[in-house]
Amino acid sequence: MAFSNDFKTLWFTIVLICIKPIFAFAQPTSTDKMMKKAEKLAQKYIIVDGHVDLPYRLKVTNFRLQKEYLGIPYQTDAGDFDYVRSKKGGLDAPFMSIYIPSSLQETGGAKELADSLINMVEYIAKEQNKLFQIAYSAKDLRKIKKAGKIALPMGMENGAPIENDLNLIPYFKKRGISYITLTHAKDNKICDSSYDTTRTWNGLSPYGYKVLDKMIENGIMIDISHVSDSTYFQTLRYVKVPVIASHSSCRKFTPGFERNMSDEMIRLMKSNGGVIMVNFGSSFLDSEVGRYNDSMRTELSELITNSGFDNKSAEVENIKLEFAKKHPKLYSDVNMVANHIDHIVQLAGIEHVGFGSDYDGVGDSLPVGLKDVSDFPNLIYVLLQRGYSAKDIKKICGENLLNVWSRISK
Repeated sequence: MAFSNDFKTLWFTIVLICIKPIFAFAQPTSTDKMMKKAEKLAQKYIIVDGHVDLPYRLKVTNFRLQKEYLGIPYQTDAGDFDYVRSKKGGLDAPFMSIYIPSSLQETGGAKELADSLINMVEYIAKEQNKLFQIAYSAKDLRKIKKAGKIALPMGMENGAPIENDLNLIPYFKKRGISYITLTHAKDNKICDSSYDTTRTWNGLSPYGYKVLDKMIENGIMIDISHVSDSTYFQTLRYVKVPVIASHSSCRKFTPGFERNMSDEMIRLMKSNGGVIMVNFGSSFLDSEVGRYNDSMRTELSELITNSGFDNKSAEVENIKLEFAKKHPKLYSDVNMVANHIDHIVQLAGIEHVGFGSDYDGVGDSLPVGLKDVSDFPNLIYVLLQRGYSAKDIKKICGENLLNVWSRISK
């Protein structure tokens, strides 16, 4: 049967009208496209995380179970970090935190613990050498990325293991320590802590200045996370090299929280040439979340006290469970992390910000959308939404930190 050309045209138009919704439904949305781009950039660019507390988490787990080096992190449901999730998220270089509790400054044993945790990272890299490799420099890190492995640089959280011996600084450098956080939750022999109200030195101690000199001499990055404001300003006035904040956020969103950085401190990082690596913990991101959760803990504590039951009893456990159902914990979200990045960029510029998650270190307080190391594409997606270019994202993901590390390394 023959059809006229006009009829054919009409029929074709009707068919297109009918099937267009089907094709439209099948087409990826702009959101899908942007997420795919975020995932692609996460795999393409080097992602450096300034602070992951895996070694100490494993140490605590091993101690409880009386095991040695349990849970070498290929794939696990425990914690926030493992190889499989890192690969999925594009994380290339999590700085392994050699965390030293402040109590060891009083009791002793800080150096011994530091050596033990470094031994653990070396063991992981040796036992799973097709997956992991220790990075001793920015140059090492780039080579490890090209080889398809995850780099394990190390940073010492708390300078307590240096004790009174400056020669321990080159010792730890040889062991792979690439940055030292000057203190942690208490004042130590080097400087004052943001969490401690004692103000032992009103900033740096006389010994602390010598520590800074020796760190610079040996090419170890100076980490000013955890230090008091006076320590921060004295450090930046004294040194002629860029410093880092391995896991700190903006005080603008957490007024009164000295652990985070004020606008003045952030601006000074620009003139110093340093990098602020944003902490993902909800209490670091949003004071409203912190206040709510604090009030809920107080209410629960009063409820338990008034119940008259023993803290370890089954009745108290039931009270906790019921309370949790009625009062779910609040979390910040990935958008708030982006707000902190925005703020640092506005004050200091795109070259002075990075990621310092504090994974495995902030417990059950990670924001929605960034619950473990597989979630970095979610943050990149938000940054793309806000107009950051691929070039900007490359800097934030890792190049900013690598540039500082390259300038410091010997």
